[in-house]
Amino acid sequence: MNVCVTKAFTFDAAHNLTNYKGKCEALHGHTYRLEVTVCGKLGQLDNGLLMDFGDLKELVSREVLSKLDHSYLNDHFEQPSTELIAMWIFETLKPHVEKLGLTLTSVKLFETATSWVEIRKEAQGDNE
Repeated sequence: MNVCVTKAFTFDAAHNLTNYKGKCEALHGHTYRLEVTVCGKLGQLDNGLLMDFGDLKELVSREVLSKLDHSYLNDHFEQPSTELIAMWIFETLKPHVEKLGLTLTSVKLFETATSWVEIRKEAQGDNE
C-alpha cells in the first residue's frame, strides 16, 4: 500500500526580485512555510513507519534550512522567486529521498499564508 508522509517547516529569509517591476523589487522578507511530502510502500521498515518524522526533519534541516534560514536569498539565487526556490528545494531533496527507496512527491513553499507554489513529481516530467 502506498503511504505518504508530510512534514512542515518554517524559515525566515529576505530577498528582492531583481527582474521585476513592483513592490517586490525592494528588499523585503518573509516567514516561509515549507511542506515536504515523501511517498512509498508501507512495510519497508520493520517498525511500521514509512519514514520517521525526525529523519525527514533532519534531512530538510541539513540540506535546505541550514542554507536558506535567515539568509539573503539573492546570495543563493539570481532571481529568488518562490517558484525557483521551490524548484531548487525539490531538486536538492530528491536524490536524498530516492536513496531511501522513497519518492519525493511534493514540495509546497508558502510565501504568505494565502500564496504558495507547489512542485509535484509529475510537474518534473517524471511519470514513473
